[in-house]
Amino acid sequence: MPIEQRGVDTIPDEERTSGPRDLVSILVGSNLCLGVIIFGWLPPSFGLGWWASVSAIVAGTVVGTLFTAPLALVSLRTATNLSTSSGAQFGVRGRLVGSVVGLLLALGYTALTVWIGGDVMLDVLGRLLGVPANGVSYALVYAVLAAATVAGAVYGYRVLLAMSRVLAIGMTALLLLGVLAYAPHFTTAALPGAGGYLLGSFWPTWFLAAVAAGLSGPIAFITLLGDYTRYVSPARHTGRRVLHATWLGLVLGLLVPQLFGTFTAYAARAATDYAGPLVAASPTWYLVPLLLAATAGSVGNAGLMLYSMGLDLDAILPRASRARATYTVAVVATGCVFAGHYAWNAQSAMTSFVLLLTAIGTPWAVITLIGFVRCRGVYDADALQVFNRRSRGGIYWYRAGWNVQAAAAWATGALVGLLAVSLPSYEGPLLGLTGGVDCSFLLSGLAGGVTYLLLTARGAGAPAAPQEPAEPGERGESAAAVAAGG
Repeated sequence: MPIEQRGVDTIPDEERTSGPRDLVSILVGSNLCLGVIIFGWLPPSFGLGWWASVSAIVAGTVVGTLFTAPLALVSLRTATNLSTSSGAQFGVRGRLVGSVVGLLLALGYTALTVWIGGDVMLDVLGRLLGVPANGVSYALVYAVLAAATVAGAVYGYRVLLAMSRVLAIGMTALLLLGVLAYAPHFTTAALPGAGGYLLGSFWPTWFLAAVAAGLSGPIAFITLLGDYTRYVSPARHTGRRVLHATWLGLVLGLLVPQLFGTFTAYAARAATDYAGPLVAASPTWYLVPLLLAATAGSVGNAGLMLYSMGLDLDAILPRASRARATYTVAVVATGCVFAGHYAWNAQSAMTSFVLLLTAIGTPWAVITLIGFVRCRGVYDADALQVFNRRSRGGIYWYRAGWNVQAAAAWATGALVGLLAVSLPSYEGPLLGLTGGVDCSFLLSGLAGGVTYLLLTARGAGAPAAPQEPAEPGERGESAAAVAAGG
């Protein structure tokens, strides 16, 4: 299969041959991995019992999916990835906000997937073959996973889709075997080793679990969904079918592995660490299936994340090819894996990462969705590519390529989210207004959306109707820039 040549340029309709079933396959198959499974461990590690953990994960995932899934419709209409599509609201240069947010999200999840997958691999190899858990062993395991991940990401969408189809079936079988393997030791009681409720009482801890374990899953896809739906043709598939497929893929792809993680956390008594107790509690017959899950699942998930990172970096640096951008971010992600292994506490690092990225990513997604509703899904696909062609002009040019109102609204929402977040090592000053409950997701999205609506209430900052494409080197102001006062 040839290496994909497309970066963030517009996909021609004849190449948009994927369909809703492919969306379900890629969202389910790529998420059945330890990098997603470990999020199910967070609620038990916070001191919650089985039913409280399950309800937090289900509630957070369902709410997050209802909010995130409509973003798939944006790239269905623009035929490019979501960060580039957000240029309709943020400007053809301002869409770099989405590229940076997407890059950070994918970077963190790639590193996390390789990190936990490598740790489980080495623990299993230790039990099976006596491989020592030293620095050299960890370096070799991480390097093997990283190399396999890079190969899939560089080959691109078609290879990753084929891999996801296989993983959707294979990983489901491995997880079902895992339920049988760990069932004899399962308990529904809170784990004593967790030391009680992390935030001191039930509801604040429950809401933290709903955001960190449930909501964070769909939010991780706010910039990724367009990587897949840009290959779906709106001429052959309706928006409703694409939306339903996205919703189904996200719900199944996130709930199944996360609930498996919650189940095994109680069965393995994994209160303060997940990888070690998971392997230690495994019966001998399940060690080989667990090793397969750690390798194949990690490569499938991290490959998609790395693919998305390559697209985002390609969007930031148009001169770089997608393959070269992918190699670059792979080196950075591998460095983060080693930093995570040697320098960070797993629970603290994961919780802080997902809460911070949720706080800054949510207002961007809200603004992008508001723009989609306002334009009724009608975009000037050619004008979105002005920055990639290193030219000027077009209806999304605004002020020197930036929609100041949208950027200010995003910054306001992100700031409110950071002031309202509750991390293991930091509590925002706005927590006093919410009773200590982390509502950073709601507050950041609300603040960003309301600010954007107020700033653009009279049409300022809103693009005009699609017009003729901008010519390379064009320096005239667009109708949108005139409306914005530019």
